[in-house]
Amino acid sequence: MEQSGHQPGPLLAICLDSGDTLVDEGTEIKNAAGETQIADLIPGAAELVRALHAAGYALALVADGPRATFTNVLGHFGLFDLFSVHAISGEVGVEKPHPAMFRYALDALGIAPADYGRTIMVGNNLERDVAGANALGMVSVWIDWAPRRSKTPANALERPDYRIKTPLELLSLISLIEPRDHEPS
Repeated sequence: MEQSGHQPGPLLAICLDSGDTLVDEGTEIKNAAGETQIADLIPGAAELVRALHAAGYALALVADGPRATFTNVLGHFGLFDLFSVHAISGEVGVEKPHPAMFRYALDALGIAPADYGRTIMVGNNLERDVAGANALGMVSVWIDWAPRRSKTPANALERPDYRIKTPLELLSLISLIEPRDHEPS
């Protein structure tokens, strides 16, 4: 299942979007500033983040919006602090698919551009998450959970390397991508 441009070997990082990847955008309650105050998680999202963290994977949140949205919602469920890095558009100054969003996370994790093929980006948006990851040579995983986004790639950059329907499917996908004899550090 190895994709062209992706490198064999242990995964160096897993980057996750938030909205409709971990958090059900349809349940968000926002304040006047546009910051989400509370929302429900997608079934399996909390278990996924906790399992990846417990397995020792370097995790990065790569998400568009104001920081308070993520501290409020992911913090409420005890997930925000499980991410080693938070590449949040409100702080980085650009939104996905701008490469600076992904590079911010990968740089903070100490991952060189030559090793981007050993990182995964999981997101719900073909235009932002998948295209942004593909442009940098990351492994792109599209979570096709919510009805709110396009389900048809507009161009080659929007074609994901892998597709999952639920957050927990990522765990079995990782076991297919990563060598079986590897234990995360």
